[in-house]
Amino acid sequence: MEQFAQLTSTLAPLPIQDIDTDQIIPARYLKITSREGLAEGLFSNWNDDPNFVLNVEHYKAAKILLAGNNFGCGSSREHAPWALLDHGFRAVISTRFADIFRGNSLKNGLLPVTVDQPTWHWLLEACERDPSTEVSIDLETCTLQLPEGSGIAPVGFEVDPLAKSCMLRGTDQFGYLLEHLPQIKAWVAEHPAPVDTRPIKSA
Repeated sequence: MEQFAQLTSTLAPLPIQDIDTDQIIPARYLKITSREGLAEGLFSNWNDDPNFVLNVEHYKAAKILLAGNNFGCGSSREHAPWALLDHGFRAVISTRFADIFRGNSLKNGLLPVTVDQPTWHWLLEACERDPSTEVSIDLETCTLQLPEGSGIAPVGFEVDPLAKSCMLRGTDQFGYLLEHLPQIKAWVAEHPAPVDTRPIKSA
């Protein structure tokens, strides 16, 4: 997993509510197990529209997706954050995320940032008015910094402590456990499992 500490980027606005994982990456793309190449299927049901956000030149370089409420609902496919990452997104900002999508995203290095409705509306209006508008995300302090002159103080957001630690290190949960393998082995050695001395009953 690629390390995540700080990110400054423009925003790609997709203000549609209840976008589910099948809209993020349709089921026909789920036959593959590799994470590479999934960007081809990202929002593919909408990609024929030249006005769709991913086809608009101003937004193509954005590493942050500004999504509508309840983003990532539906089935629990891990391919959804894979496809977003393969496209180049490192974070998604919304007013609410589906729980399973949030978990899958954090485990794969895609940061879901939840903000309040006024902040979300300010971001939407700002990036639609000026696509060069940039925001900064600091995972260490869990804050979203809006541009100078916005009049909005840095916005805090919550991240599961273990997921935060893994993303800052650039490792997944299994890698995190391996980093602590000596301590785990030492604890196991000091706390041996009790031996069951009861006689075995015959059938």
